[in-house]
This record gives sequence, structure tokens and C-alpha cells, in this order.
Amino acid sequence: MSRLDPPLPPCVIHEDDHLLVVDKPPGWNTHAPAPHAGEGIYDWLRHREPRWAPLAIVHRLDKETSGILVFGKTPTANRSLTEQFARRQAHKRYVCATDRPVSREAFVVRNRLERVGDRYTAVRSGDLGDLAETRFRVVRREGGLTWLEAEPVTGRTHQIRVHASGEGLPLLGDVLYGGTPSARLHLHAARLQLRHPETGAEVTFEAEAEFQSPASRQLREGFIDPVETTAHRAVHGASDASPGRYVERLGDWALVLAEDPSGFPVSDLLLPGVKGVYGKRWTRQVCALAAEEASPRLLTGEEAPERFEIVENGVRFELSLREGYSYGLFLDQRDNRRRLLRGHVAEGFAVHREGDVHPEVLNCFAYTCAFSVCAALGGARTTSLDLSRKYLDWGRRNFVLNGLDPAGHDFIYGDVFDWLKRLAKKPRRFSFVVLDPPTFSRSREHGDFRAESDYAELVGLALPLLAPDGVLLASTNAARLRPEDFIDNVRGAVQRSGRQVVQERFQPQPPDFPMSREEPGYLKTLWMRVS
Repeated sequence: MSRLDPPLPPCVIHEDDHLLVVDKPPGWNTHAPAPHAGEGIYDWLRHREPRWAPLAIVHRLDKETSGILVFGKTPTANRSLTEQFARRQAHKRYVCATDRPVSREAFVVRNRLERVGDRYTAVRSGDLGDLAETRFRVVRREGGLTWLEAEPVTGRTHQIRVHASGEGLPLLGDVLYGGTPSARLHLHAARLQLRHPETGAEVTFEAEAEFQSPASRQLREGFIDPVETTAHRAVHGASDASPGRYVERLGDWALVLAEDPSGFPVSDLLLPGVKGVYGKRWTRQVCALAAEEASPRLLTGEEAPERFEIVENGVRFELSLREGYSYGLFLDQRDNRRRLLRGHVAEGFAVHREGDVHPEVLNCFAYTCAFSVCAALGGARTTSLDLSRKYLDWGRRNFVLNGLDPAGHDFIYGDVFDWLKRLAKKPRRFSFVVLDPPTFSRSREHGDFRAESDYAELVGLALPLLAPDGVLLASTNAARLRPEDFIDNVRGAVQRSGRQVVQERFQPQPPDFPMSREEPGYLKTLWMRVS
């Protein structure tokens, strides 16, 4: 299987011409809760593959609930599934657990529900609210827990959770409804039975519940193929119930980022298959740390070699834990690199126009040239521009790792702002331009650059190099720059140049960097086709 034709994400358990069925991991919304929030599993899938563009939501699961979720791929499927769910012809079975004593072997709860703030509650009287009915049955009792099967006859939001809590049996981990705190909500959609929209035959989809491993690990296992991708963020601060701590899986090693990375139990840091764990002081003011303070240090296990390889979406990259603050790859750009590698941004948005046989790609602030490697594997000729010769040499090694001849591509050492002006005079034109600058940088030629205030200037310098109908990838990790302001800055620069935006797609950070109230998003990427 080629890099351009990867395997299905692990969460997909069935696909045919009409249906896509997934085992949704806990901690992932069904769909994005807001325009600039993290993608839900529906958004992530729909824009991942061209054939999944028609995906439609016909039912939902709560963010913290795991299990079977079906999407329609055709109008026929959407009509059939919608009718079956509306007429209660689709049968769902959930597995759940409570640590409260259950006196009855089977019982039915039937009432009306209404929303009050973030919760739903049973209506005491009258005809207000939505009618909801759930049938419960005890499956087993063990270890102080009672495991139940829950059949929701209706499909109301939080229905099973509200009904269990109303009976004095809040689910384990459901603190919103009075449950005992736990590593995850103990509620899983284990079985879905329905008629196939094309044949009418009865089909059943099942997925085993997993409540032992951390929800953060289950989330990553749902969309990261461990063969195709061996580097990802394993723990993302408060969004993974670990405030102030971030853990990155880097092949056979793990890296802990925290104010005091040694202040956590070693047993909490060991991921499956990890040979050694490194720690690195984490601070938003990277420049305030001396090089020695910023360098990773071995906390436990084997020491990593000076250079080692990881795989991302089937692409090989060289990393090093002995190069100061950065180890050679920014993991939060993984999905953007995949989009460039595969030439597909989102529904109806291809990276290159048809007939563009040998596209030219300019990668500014190239670092170790990861975007360039993906573009080259996708058939483009690349120009990588960076202020560090060391990182450009590192980039050349990444080309070689993937069977690419660096001699067929350009590597330019120098200040990006200076070179954008020089290239515009030649003139050079590129069908794709990558702008992923550091939040703050300083050069002798240009002076200080701050993404919050200077991003529009950078876009204005790059646009003369972008060919008509070319694509601009504008990205920033400036946490204090709101998505709305970032988008306005980029759009404004395009308008002032006298050009127009033909297509546009905003992308938040990938799902292994989950966004939450406690851990807001920071990475913002705007894909634009510009006339």
C-alpha cells in the first residue's frame, strides 16, 4: 500500500458503498461544537478522503461516550437511516456501569427531558420537554460495580445518563450527573442493529467496550495507525486530565514536557513499547531558557541514539533528542502534512489543479523540511527556505530517508523576508506556498517578527510568488491570536494585494491535541486558493 493510499483509520470497522461505521473513542465529539473548535470525528473523516465527502450524521454519541456510530454515504442511505432512527426501527444496546447498589434486575425509565445549562433533567409535570424511554437490565456484578445493558427506545441527548442518575444509579465517571469520578465515563454503545439501506437485509455492528486503559490512549488508538504513524502527542495537558503536562510519543521513546518533568511517577509515563522516557522543561517563554535548560534529559529507561527515525503517515523522518529545544518535527502539523502529501485538503478542495503535472512548492521557515518532503513525495518540486544551514542539512537527510534525491530540489539558506523579496524580482512563481513561521523570531536583516502583529505583512510578501489559482497554507501557533483575527489578517492581506480568495478551509489542531475550556486551542491553519 502506497503513502498516497493509506489504510483505513483504526476506528473504522465497516465501509461499503452506502455506510461508514466507526467505533468512536471516548473524548471525541461527534461533530465540531463550534466553527473554530477541534474537529469532531465526523468532520475529521468527512474531509479526510474524497469518497467520504458525502458523509451525513444520522445519530450522535456524547463526547465522553464510546462505541458504534454509523454515517450515511449516499442519499439512499441517509433517507433509510433517518427513517429507521425516527421510527425506532434501529436497535441500540449500550454497556454501562455504576458503583451504587442496584436492587432490581430489570427496570424501565420513561419521562420527559429538558435542558438546563450543561445538563438535562427530567420534567416534573406537564407536557414540556422531549419524551424519553430507556430499558435497563443487570448483566453482572463484580468488583463493587454493577454492569448494565441499556436500551434507549428513544434517542435523546444524555438520555441514559439522566435516567440512570434519576434512579439513584449515576454512571461511574459521570460527574456531571453525580457519578463517582473515574478515568472515563463508563458508557459504551456496544451494538447497533438496522436494515441495510440498499438490500434491506438486517445487519448488526458490534464493538467491545474498553474501560481499563486511559481515555486519552483510547482516543489516539482510534485514529492513529501504529504502523503508519509512530509519533504523536500522547497526553495533552488539561484536555487529558493532566494540567501542565504534555507527553509526546516519538517512536521507541517518550518525551515529557512540564515545568518539572521529573515530578511525575515513572509508572505514569511508560507507554506500551517505550524504551526510554525523556523530560524537558516546558514554558511559554522558550527564549527565557538557556540551551542546557531547554534540552531533554533522560528520566528512565534506555538512552536514545543521537539520531533515530519515526514514521508519520508512512513518511520517514529523522529526530534527535540532543538538539536543544526542538527535536526535528512539529507533531501538531501532522494532518496538514498528510493533506499536502495526498493532495487533498477537504471536500472539493484539491491541493493542485488538474493538469499541474510538475507543481512548484515554496516552503518558508522550512526547519527540517517536513512539508517539503511530503510535497516532493506527492510529485512536486520543492524550494525550502530557512535561516539555519543545520536544519536544511537535516532536511536533506529527510529527503534521502524517503528515497528522494535532494539534488532535484532547492534548499535556500537565509532570511525569509529578504528572500521573498529577492525571489519576487526574478520572478519565481509557485503553485503552493507554505507559511508556518515561529510565533516570534529575530533576524539581523528584518528585525523582530511577531505573529500577532506581523502575519499580514508576511502574507503580503509571499503573495507575489503565488501563481494564479495557487494555494497558500498560512499557519500559526500564536495562542494569543484569536482564530477570527488570524483569518481577518490573512484575508485582508489577500484583498490588499488585489487578489481574491477562491477556496478557503480553516483547520484547527489535530485530535491528539484536543481542545477544551481548560486547554484552549492554539494552532490555526488557513488553506486558501487565491486567484
